[in-house]
Amino acid sequence: MSKKPSNPDSPYLMADLFAIPSVPCPCGTSRRAFVGDGDTPCSVHRVEISRDAKAHYHKRLTEIYYFLEGEGHLELDGVRHPVRPGMAVLIRPGTRHKAVVGAGPMTILNVVVPPFDPSDEWLDP
Repeated sequence: MSKKPSNPDSPYLMADLFAIPSVPCPCGTSRRAFVGDGDTPCSVHRVEISRDAKAHYHKRLTEIYYFLEGEGHLELDGVRHPVRPGMAVLIRPGTRHKAVVGAGPMTILNVVVPPFDPSDEWLDP
């Protein structure tokens, strides 16, 4: 849950990603902050990647994946690239992508510009 500070004129929002309920997504499960909060330039998601993550793409959204935990691969337009904690990848609209979990759990921080819109999440048939 994103929340405004007690001062309604404050120029910032705060979110506790662990307090936000997780929702299913093509990658696994996601805790999404700053979605539907009005005039925000982006949303931020803590995503737990599942072993059965599905390739998907967005027509309008740009995503930045920052790898917090776990090693594996990020598949971009069918090509697998090794990833590990500390790496960041900018994914432009139209790029088919999915994270592929290695030996242990994988968690990313996903920054979505503009804020996430569920109508712009596309899976191949």
